Amino acid sequence: MHQRIRFCRADDDVRLAFAESGRGRALVKSAHWLTHLDRDWSSPIWRHQHEGMSRRFKLIRYDQRGVGLSDRQVKEMSLERWVRDLEVVVDTAGLDNFVLLGMSQGGPIAIEYAIRHPERVSHLVLFGSYVTGRRLWQGTGEHDREAAALSELIHVGWGTNVDAYRQLFASLFMPDADMTLIRQFNELKRLSASTEVAERIVSIIDRLDVTASARRLRVPTLVLHCEGDQRIPFDQGRRLAAEIPGSRFVPLPGNNHIMLEHDTAWTGFLDALDEFTGNAPPAEPGGGVALDALTARELAVLREIATGANNTTIAERLHLSPKTVRNQVSRILGKLGLASRGEAIVAAREAGVLDVTPGK
Repeated sequence: MHQRIRFCRADDDVRLAFAESGRGRALVKSAHWLTHLDRDWSSPIWRHQHEGMSRRFKLIRYDQRGVGLSDRQVKEMSLERWVRDLEVVVDTAGLDNFVLLGMSQGGPIAIEYAIRHPERVSHLVLFGSYVTGRRLWQGTGEHDREAAALSELIHVGWGTNVDAYRQLFASLFMPDADMTLIRQFNELKRLSASTEVAERIVSIIDRLDVTASARRLRVPTLVLHCEGDQRIPFDQGRRLAAEIPGSRFVPLPGNNHIMLEHDTAWTGFLDALDEFTGNAPPAEPGGGVALDALTARELAVLREIATGANNTTIAERLHLSPKTVRNQVSRILGKLGLASRGEAIVAAREAGVLDVTPGK
């Protein structure tokens, strides 16, 4: 699977990078920070998400202004500007009607776009998102203090190589990740945005309020949120769903704000997305899995996957490094045309892979 990266210009002459992958019905992912179109495509943090959605849709995603491959030096940054940037990307891609996905910060942007262009949004999907930023959350003031503390940590630690600073951000976004993924996240964070841009973005999103717009939404809307999300608490997702008339709310298991490949939440997200949009899954699990396309090592890894073993356990059993196992899993999914580890488990068991000896 490949992506095609293109550029367009906002009305203030800022260049925006966007990518297309997959085919068929369009799904547009509104921008959020911590992205880099080129690096994300091969990153173990994002790759499974892009491939899974590209097997179902023509996926359009883009780097927001100041981030990734888009222009880094920008004068204006605001919710209004972000919505207008999304309009430019959609128009340049030539889309008339599409599924709109807003993850985290992308949720408020997607809500505002859907209010302005309801005829173009067939379905609105919001994951790990909110109607108000952290500084506007109700409580005793602890949220405001947390926001101020995080802003200060970004200021002093974003561009450094001090692990203590970097670990904090990783633990907020994906507390269940292993050290290899945490290192990947830290590198991606550094590549995606400068300290100045990160501070500006967080300052804006901490004060966002799209409550009034959410109440006016009249497009079919699905809201999903992980129950243990450490970045955006579950209650914020529940509140978001309650503000949108007629929306459907799907709680997902797990603690990660970014759904990782092995997360049950990722499989649940895909299932809910397929059901909500009426989209047919790319392949029925077990439907003609071509075991002869796998090497002996890949088949051995698939057998371990079928037992429910995680990557660490597989690495220990097969005397491989965790990185090698992750690469093998990715290749297996690609060869078998599967979107997630959950699909691989079902497909492998139904194909009788536990009864097949590697190398024969």
